[in-house]
Amino acid sequence: MTDKTFLSAPENDGILGRQICFFAAFVLPVYKLLELPSVLSRFVGGDILLPALLQYILQTGVLLAILFAASRSEKPLFERLEEKFGKWTIALYILYAIYFLFTAVLPLLDIEKFVYAAFYDTAPTLFSFAFFFFFSAFVGTRGIKAIGRFSDLSLLLFVVPFAALIVMSLVEADASNLLPIFERRFEHTVSAITYTTPHFSDAVLLLPLIGNLRYKKGDATKIACGYGLGAVLSMVFLGVFYSLYSTIAPREHYAFAKIAQYFPALTVIGRIDLLFVYMLSIVLFFYAATPLHYAVDLTARCLGTKRRVWFAAGLNIAAFIFVFFCNKYYDALYAFFGNYLYPVFWAFAIVLPLLLLFLKNKKKELNNA
Repeated sequence: MTDKTFLSAPENDGILGRQICFFAAFVLPVYKLLELPSVLSRFVGGDILLPALLQYILQTGVLLAILFAASRSEKPLFERLEEKFGKWTIALYILYAIYFLFTAVLPLLDIEKFVYAAFYDTAPTLFSFAFFFFFSAFVGTRGIKAIGRFSDLSLLLFVVPFAALIVMSLVEADASNLLPIFERRFEHTVSAITYTTPHFSDAVLLLPLIGNLRYKKGDATKIACGYGLGAVLSMVFLGVFYSLYSTIAPREHYAFAKIAQYFPALTVIGRIDLLFVYMLSIVLFFYAATPLHYAVDLTARCLGTKRRVWFAAGLNIAAFIFVFFCNKYYDALYAFFGNYLYPVFWAFAIVLPLLLLFLKNKKKELNNA
């Protein structure tokens, strides 16, 4: 390898704790507003908040472990990892590049169907979704700082439309639909947790960002609070969604595009809720592009180059071809991921990140110096 930092850039091209906080609070929740509410409703009905809460508790524990490992040294986590394992880290990069490609599959298929359903009144062309891959390829050519800059923008792009859609949907929502609690057996909750694991592998999506962070005092608190805020916002959305749709919730796909459509004023002023849907969609597109960005960076890293253009172009062309030909197998792919691949997500999103706790801490580094 030509240098020693994972997914890294020069010191003036890094990531800030504030930006990771915004990514955790306003980018990670957006995919959970799409198909997850209907999936959870299918398994647990009115207990929709319980599996989500348990997933968030688990992911918070993993995130706190990663943040604790990062706080033990001023060096970025992945710089310490490479110093410890040297070229053996290439094998880890390759495995995680493949993993991030897996994590991109369901968001890409979901967003493709969402775009066709929400943005087109007439039948779209087969290539209408292609624009996303130009956007994703551009993001892939940029360094880690691009993710930080978009995370700053996500504060406005997420908070304003999210708040507006929630307020508009509260008019018709009935919180009694969430009662009685614990109506379903716990085995249904367990099934919901395993099936929706791909939606809740959050800590590992923060790992490349935290891994490049030169930790400063207070960064862990910012990031943990940001993730906590994102969890609360997601839970609020799930609660409002089921309060609105109740027993028909499993059939209501692409949740955030529909949740405000019953607002009485829309009959007079028109579908202004679509403006907020478009704003959230920008964040959603960036969310889907992020794992592809990580895969491009890891590939370039393994080959010892910082030139990402051809990797980004090739990967996004391949991703477009995959979506183009495999979208008709959407249900089968979704069931395959939910029923059989959750151990893979647990291994890469929970077990391996926890091993970072075994990296040497700051005191040992000072003593060795």
